[in-house]
Amino acid sequence: MVCRVLVSANLLVGGVVAIGQEPSRLPDAPSASQTQSSPSSVAQSVPQHEPSKNHMFWIIPNYRSDENSAEIKPLTPAEKMKVALDDSFDPSAFLVAGIFAGLSMAQKQYSSFGTGAQGFGKYYGGAFADQAIGNIMSEGLFPVALHQDPRYFVKGTGGFCKRTGYAISREVITRGDDGRNHFNTSELAGNAVAAGISNLYYPAVNRSFGNTANKWGQQIALDTFFNVAKEFWPDVRNKMFRH
Repeated sequence: MVCRVLVSANLLVGGVVAIGQEPSRLPDAPSASQTQSSPSSVAQSVPQHEPSKNHMFWIIPNYRSDENSAEIKPLTPAEKMKVALDDSFDPSAFLVAGIFAGLSMAQKQYSSFGTGAQGFGKYYGGAFADQAIGNIMSEGLFPVALHQDPRYFVKGTGGFCKRTGYAISREVITRGDDGRNHFNTSELAGNAVAAGISNLYYPAVNRSFGNTANKWGQQIALDTFFNVAKEFWPDVRNKMFRH
């Protein structure tokens, strides 16, 4: 009986003490502002659509173009070769080769290739080899050997004539790994070597010095045109997407 009284007294005292103490604080329930992400954080978590800088008009490979000229670091030999290979084997490069093959076939530049699907296949193989070998020579091997930068650095400021003149001049002037202007041997000599190599897979009747020089001149003119396109493509892209 005495034990029961003592136990009851202890329980009563313990209850009084517990009542006198401040109850332990439970974690606060998250507020509505905490449970719902802010619009800005949600917007940041969703990938924003950005038009590709590696393609002009979403088709033509444009891995050589660099729009950030504020801080230029020289490329390593491996990076230069990557630029050349990206330009040559981008999925859109296969489409571009088909366009040039169709134009050559329509003009019957190599009549011995024939017509129809078989003839188009030969034109296509030649066109694809032309652009791939030209890229590897002028954007990869020659820049590595001569310590020149294969990239086109967008000027981005000035009037139309000034920027066009700058773009055209990049065919004969390029940036070296030392940060200075160099004669663009990589572009001019690289495409000359590529034009010479093309004699190995084009018909023998077309393997003349004149035809080879004409092919080299066409490639230089085409690259000059693309330099101008690279210069103004950021303006066109930003105007279309307004950023």
